[in-house]
Amino acid sequence: MASVILAETTASVSELKRNPMATVAAGEGFPVAILNRNEPTFYCVPAKAYEALMDKLEDMELNAIADARLKDGKRLVKVTLDEL
Repeated sequence: MASVILAETTASVSELKRNPMATVAAGEGFPVAILNRNEPTFYCVPAKAYEALMDKLEDMELNAIADARLKDGKRLVKVTLDEL
């Protein structure tokens, strides 16, 4: 069965067990797809990349809240950074 691999670098579960830090380093800061029998099982994501992903998700959630409030008829209030 064909699978989509969402990473440029792949490694086997055996490679990950043998040397986890080298496997992470092979991705050069990007996720590494871990394969089991040539099927992606999970993605090994470096801490900095995971933090950036979580920041983007939080921004998306906050934007969705702001958009929902504008649709509810709440008035837009403009402020400057100095006023915050």
